[in-house]
Amino acid sequence: MEWYLAKLVYRIICGSGNHTAQFDEQLRLICAEDDLHAFNKAQLLGEKEQDSFQNNTNQLVRWKFINVTELHKLEDFTDGAEMYSRIYEPENGDNYQHTVHVKARYLSEYCTEQFMQSI
Repeated sequence: MEWYLAKLVYRIICGSGNHTAQFDEQLRLICAEDDLHAFNKAQLLGEKEQDSFQNNTNQLVRWKFINVTELHKLEDFTDGAEMYSRIYEPENGDNYQHTVHVKARYLSEYCTEQFMQSI
């Protein structure tokens, strides 16, 4: 059995769908015999995990599975190995950098808190 990293894409549709298109890209670990089995397994997972629910304004929200867009065989698990990369071009680079630092600070505080609770 081999390990793969699959990107599953869902479209988020709220109400009648008259809003800016929203997509959720998820990276999933898949264990399979080969590429074809990994791709099929990822597709089945995506279809199985489609969801719909009522939001806080009582509108139907649907997570519609679109497809698997990427499949990467994981050859070697080494410390620091790159698993995924995406070039992102925000409208405001300074705001993006600030957001990155805020998220990192939160993550650092959360990890420290979890560590302190474990000792």
